[in-house]
Amino acid sequence: MGTLTTNKITYKRYNILALVFITVVINYMDRSNISVAASAITGELGLTKVQMGLIFSAFAWSYSSLQIPGGIIVDYVKPRILYPFILVFWSVATLVQGFVGSLGSLIGCRVAIGAFEAPSYPCNNKIVTSWFPEKERASAIAVYTSGQFIGLAFLTPMLILIQDALGWRGLFIVSGIIGVVWALIWYMLYRDPRNHSKVSQQELNYIEEGGGLINHITVEKEEKKFNWNDLKKAFAYRKLWGVYLGQFCLGSLFIFFLTWFPTYLVEYRGLDFIKSGFLASVPFLAAFVGVLLSGFTSDFLVRKGYSNELARKAPIIIGMLLSLTIIGANYTDNTTLIIFFLSLAFFGNGLASITWVFVSLLAPKQLIGLVGGVFNFIGGLSAAITPIVIGYLAEDGDFKPALFYIGALAFIGFCCYLFLVGKVKRIKILD
Repeated sequence: MGTLTTNKITYKRYNILALVFITVVINYMDRSNISVAASAITGELGLTKVQMGLIFSAFAWSYSSLQIPGGIIVDYVKPRILYPFILVFWSVATLVQGFVGSLGSLIGCRVAIGAFEAPSYPCNNKIVTSWFPEKERASAIAVYTSGQFIGLAFLTPMLILIQDALGWRGLFIVSGIIGVVWALIWYMLYRDPRNHSKVSQQELNYIEEGGGLINHITVEKEEKKFNWNDLKKAFAYRKLWGVYLGQFCLGSLFIFFLTWFPTYLVEYRGLDFIKSGFLASVPFLAAFVGVLLSGFTSDFLVRKGYSNELARKAPIIIGMLLSLTIIGANYTDNTTLIIFFLSLAFFGNGLASITWVFVSLLAPKQLIGLVGGVFNFIGGLSAAITPIVIGYLAEDGDFKPALFYIGALAFIGFCCYLFLVGKVKRIKILD
């Protein structure tokens, strides 16, 4: 292995970021294809809205509950090994959905997908923390997070066309095959910083001197054992609770778009299936613009010497406030205005989606994976709770109460970052 001996600095961290970006796109394709297939599945299997809410929610039962174990695993298993393993298994579970024929089997597949995707975001955060200096980290997080928005913006119409050609079963089979192929590509291309043969020593120095933890994920066989006291520490700080609860609120708006949004457009707003696919892409594009604007602006402010309280928190606080505008869609029947309000709210969600930077900046160095797991566990509870809540709120076909519910959570998230997080400074604990 070893590093490249050259006087010229390399930029291999951007290649790594591209790998993470594509993986996030595939990750969210396998989460969201169920929303595209929902109407067809409901018709063929005779499911109610409440039952469909259970299917939407099933992914998050395992995804959320396994975040903490997933974060612990991330602290011990290298991304080159871990990612292909979980990719293959969640992709196979995605593919199997194309052969099921009952509510129970669909729920089982969704639970399996959630279980194997559980370590993915703690792993993403650890990769970026090791490959990028602090002053570039929000931009890097914004880029890979944007994969969930830009991927869905372009994939939603594509997935609808695939389903139109191959049926909902073919949609799941094609999605699963894509993931298995990408797992092989990841294993061939990914390396940790110290093990990457094409990265220069100058780039490694630049990353490390800027706060990148290039040694953190390549520590060999340290005598490090899991300690239950570490788990207590992950729950012991108010500022961490601020980002945990904020992530739950942020995730609730996102999960609406990931699950119920196509149904909202087709069944409640009366749009045809193909047209709804293209209209559904507009809010995702708005969120994509929001997250990139947030990440690059945040890093720009840091480089200009502004405090982390302004540079890191301001985009999230503004984004949470903008997310409240989703309620505006309740007061118009004009399709253009409906999409405008939903897009503005999702743009705000995108602005606020650099929240993983707070795990990087606040978590104790030795607990980054664990804190990331807790963060994603509590955030992931929104995906377990919100689809079911919306299923009940919209049981009679009226989605207005559901949008009020989302707006209220956006306001709570705003309060969490404004009042609970406090000074943005890494927590130091004594071993």
